[in-house]
Amino acid sequence: MVDTALWVITGATLLVLYSPVFIGALFSVVEITRGQVQWDSATLVWYARLWQNQSIVDAITTTLMVAVISVAAASLLAIILALYVEWEGAVAGRWLELVVYLPFVLPPIVTGLSLLIFFADLGIARGMLTVAIGHTIFVLAVVYRLVQSRLRALPRSLVEASSDLGATGWQTFRHVLWPQMASSVATGAILAFTLSFDETLITSFLAGDTMTLPLRLWAMMRVGFTPEINALVTLVLLLSILLTVVVGLRMQPPLQMDED
Repeated sequence: MVDTALWVITGATLLVLYSPVFIGALFSVVEITRGQVQWDSATLVWYARLWQNQSIVDAITTTLMVAVISVAAASLLAIILALYVEWEGAVAGRWLELVVYLPFVLPPIVTGLSLLIFFADLGIARGMLTVAIGHTIFVLAVVYRLVQSRLRALPRSLVEASSDLGATGWQTFRHVLWPQMASSVATGAILAFTLSFDETLITSFLAGDTMTLPLRLWAMMRVGFTPEINALVTLVLLLSILLTVVVGLRMQPPLQMDED
């Protein structure tokens, strides 16, 4: 009885949370006339029209460029910082971690406004560069945490053995540490890409004349919801769900086989 009630509550909660998503996807293929759903008007033409809208294509291109740049930079910084903190005995390592985690745990409006003031004081014009830096700072904590957790699970004897065998620091990283860290870096990069791709609030402070996909979508919604907007929202949600599922599968521990 209790299990049934839990399933019912869970199903009702998921229905309330995700029904707007399904409704938006539905209205991207059918039309509504005077409050009536025209089922016979089902079409995918609005998805095709998205790629004919140059402003949307430009926004998607910019968003992908920013995401790739920020994920690459965040991954590199996460590896360097994790190695420094966990393996080199960093001075004030916990304070350094606070700097890494703080932009992620703070409300995005605080992070975005702080970065805006920082760039304004430096005289750096807002644009793709500032957006990429802001996204790098924002997603760095995600990649860093995964890489750090992996490093903590590795025995230091691996590095000591490599050093005893005459390997240089770079050779130790390339042949010993990197094969062990690669999956964690990849998982963190996918999750960071998802966060960067969907980020709106921080971007709005740093974009200037640069238009990313979330900002373009926000501008389109100001004039009302259209099938074109619903199609774009559906594609963004599908991509986010797909990347989230990939991350979930990569983070799932492998099944342990019972020994006879």
